[in-house]
Amino acid sequence: ITAAMTARYGVTPRLEVEGRLPYVYRQDSTISRELGEGTAIDTAFTRNGHDIGDVELAARYQLNEGSARVPYFVGSLRFKSRTGRDPFEVVTDCVTTCSAAGTTGLPLELPTGSGFYSLQPGLTWLFPSDPAVFFGGVSYTHNFKRKDISRGVLNGAREVVGEVAPGGVLGLNFGMGLSLNDRSSFSLGFELNSIASTKQNGVTLPSSVRTQLASLLLGYSYRYSESTSLNVSVGAGLTRDTPDLNVSLRVPVTF
Repeated sequence: ITAAMTARYGVTPRLEVEGRLPYVYRQDSTISRELGEGTAIDTAFTRNGHDIGDVELAARYQLNEGSARVPYFVGSLRFKSRTGRDPFEVVTDCVTTCSAAGTTGLPLELPTGSGFYSLQPGLTWLFPSDPAVFFGGVSYTHNFKRKDISRGVLNGAREVVGEVAPGGVLGLNFGMGLSLNDRSSFSLGFELNSIASTKQNGVTLPSSVRTQLASLLLGYSYRYSESTSLNVSVGAGLTRDTPDLNVSLRVPVTF
């Protein structure tokens, strides 16, 4: 569950800047069976964590004047910090090394951030065709690698991890928004994120492969007043690694 406060400011009629401060609460349950222990019983490993997430800063600029035949194009640049609790800061259930038998390598308290700085340029297009608006976009997220990483294990010790370089993320989305009346609208969209494999000390991890995350998005928006709207969206996962369900509630307020 993520609660986020987002502020946007129009610097010029074409340029806006944005800041986002999230607070994250997580509870994960992992079902596993210990290898080489001679047991046929699955056990559940449940942990939680809550703290400030990764703060984000962004800017968007309208590149052109759209028309009945030419879409509006908006360029964007987003920077994500690592203010959230680092995945390498939390303590795992490992005694000295997470490769030893009898350990899962799972954290005793869940992180709330990715642990890496990232930069995401993107391009969005909007094409009004009354009463519908067609939209789409493409983006690429570059995750900056970190060196001299170590992770926490039991008894206050640290296990050396080395250099970690998360894979980049290529994003694609498109959809349509349809006006129902002067206060409400409905939207249907598709989102795909292709995540490259992760490297450790310059070598691709054996268990890391390119991952495809695809979702079907359904949204509804209601304009409560001249300055306040209510937006609800539901995302249904289309691939194995995508969350089965993602629900988002936003209340934009214009000052």
